[in-house]
Amino acid sequence: MPQSDHVVPRLRGLAYGGDYNPEQWPREVQEEDVALMREAGVNLVSLGVFAWALLEPAPGRYEFGWLDEIVDRLHANGVSVDLATPSAAPPPWFAKAYPHTLPVNREGVRYGVGGRETACPSSPEYRAATAALARKLAEHYRDHPAVVMWHVHNEYGAPLGECYCDTSLHAFRDWLRQTYGELDALNAAWGTNFWGQRYGDWDEIDLPRANHTVVNPAQRLDFARFSSAENLACFTVQRDVLHEVTPGLPVTTNFMTTNCKSMDLWRWAPEVDVVSNDHYLNAEQPDNHIDLALSADLSRSLGNGRPWLLMEHSTGAVSWQPRNIAKRPGEMRRNSLAHVARGSDAVLFFQWRASRSGAEKFHSAMVPHAGTGSQLWRDVVCLGAELQALEGVRGSRVHAEVAVVWDWESYWALELEWRPSVDLRFRERVDAYYQALWREHATVDFVHPAENLSAYRLVVVPSGYLLGEAAAKNLRCFVESGGHLLVSYFSGIVDEHDTVHPGAYPGALRDVLGLSVEEFHPLREHETVALSDGSSSRVWSERVRPAGAVSVADFASGPDAGHPAITRHELGNGTAWYVATSVDELRPVLARALDAAGVDRPRGLPETVEAVRRGAFLFLINHGDEPVTVPDVAGTDLLDGTGWAGEVTVPGGGVRVIATA
Repeated sequence: MPQSDHVVPRLRGLAYGGDYNPEQWPREVQEEDVALMREAGVNLVSLGVFAWALLEPAPGRYEFGWLDEIVDRLHANGVSVDLATPSAAPPPWFAKAYPHTLPVNREGVRYGVGGRETACPSSPEYRAATAALARKLAEHYRDHPAVVMWHVHNEYGAPLGECYCDTSLHAFRDWLRQTYGELDALNAAWGTNFWGQRYGDWDEIDLPRANHTVVNPAQRLDFARFSSAENLACFTVQRDVLHEVTPGLPVTTNFMTTNCKSMDLWRWAPEVDVVSNDHYLNAEQPDNHIDLALSADLSRSLGNGRPWLLMEHSTGAVSWQPRNIAKRPGEMRRNSLAHVARGSDAVLFFQWRASRSGAEKFHSAMVPHAGTGSQLWRDVVCLGAELQALEGVRGSRVHAEVAVVWDWESYWALELEWRPSVDLRFRERVDAYYQALWREHATVDFVHPAENLSAYRLVVVPSGYLLGEAAAKNLRCFVESGGHLLVSYFSGIVDEHDTVHPGAYPGALRDVLGLSVEEFHPLREHETVALSDGSSSRVWSERVRPAGAVSVADFASGPDAGHPAITRHELGNGTAWYVATSVDELRPVLARALDAAGVDRPRGLPETVEAVRRGAFLFLINHGDEPVTVPDVAGTDLLDGTGWAGEVTVPGGGVRVIATA
């Protein structure tokens, strides 16, 4: 199905609602639900996400009558349905009939029933059963006007990303044959002459199971690729059925862009008709609204800038976090509108009504256990009204002049065993650079290092340990053509097989950065070193040898005192910056790079203010407690109708959405 800027074509305005699990409630509660949905302005619910056992209570026996009644009731009350295929929750009868499909972990323990994600993604029986159920659902509901889109599965890869059963073993060997063709090619890619691991037959290859020492990292990396691909195949087999039977309806599955490491979403994103994402705020994390912004930007970027769907977030406490900390007054509103600001055409929650039983009974909901007399319910109703006022935002796009490189394969490879320091973590560096860019009020897209970068003025590589030849060439061409590139330490080190590039570090990036690295000097825990510009750093130091680059700041102490810590290299029509350590305050060097690249961004705003332009609409979100005046803005606030000329005042904890054209 072709993708468009209207993510759910049959739905008017922004989508509002969430996961609806009416099978947990008696009829009188279901009837109350639709009345409350009308009051709250709900226009879309996800239905049937975990209902396999009810829809197919025995093999090949399908019962849709109970669901028909609910879908009809929703339609009669003006609520559309995002109908799910419930493949994330195989029923107990499936495990009894096919016990070998229960997944096995790396330590060889086979999981039991009673949770979810309880089937090996390589299982042919599982794929056949899910495809059959998807076909039955599609044939039954293809003409129902309430059903406006399909929702396949739930959060692929979370928590089950890999399976180590015998079915997976045979599938992995098949995948390796298709990938490498010949054993000699596999042996070369995996470097199997090391530790005498050379394979003479495909059947000698095992899964990278738990071992008393480190397992070949190239094998681990390929198994991660295989596992992502197997889960993707589970999605596409259902998607293809749904496209065949209901060609006019978009099909999606809910990603967890920042919370699920195991799926390579750059490969997944082209396979969905619209990107959708689940995001749950880490309640204990300081400034957690910045992580929210990162997740939203990554979701939008996966769809090449098209609007996307926030499929799940929380009204308050999240049950699976260590502490169920409720959101502060106004926080749910700010969270929801921040996702919209960054491209979402939906505000959907898990879930509509708080469950009384099961694992998530202490998870917040749109209708909490406290009921409609609660402040949370009043906030839900108010948010619904505000989203109706933002109908004109639907379909508009966010423009960014800065890109941050995010590569799941590099993420996987970096965090395998025996790297130079246990402090080398993918998200740690990405988060550090993103937070600094957020505080500089620079709007960011995320990119794969091999994609076209010509739309951006500045590209930042916070953690590019694995960088293939094509991606390295792409970054060099970007700089030579006039782009500005900023690279952090331990990038460009290995190729796609986790093999060190020949020559000095940082192999793939030596030429574009105009330097080489003679030796890494990881720092001890809590150790810091000083830089010549007065800043300090931690975690990492290295012996940089300029080869065309000039020093911007030197190490003033530590093992590399007197040698460059931050460099700049003019190449062709552009500039490449390198930061050889974990600087405690990244904003100064990023500000220099942003200014040199000519990146347009708001100036002089407090760090607490989030300013994002989406089409003709300027979203101003104040995460602080004090009011803030934003200069050089004129237009009308869509939320309260206030007209502003020249400057806008945003109350503490408040949000304004200014129509500026």
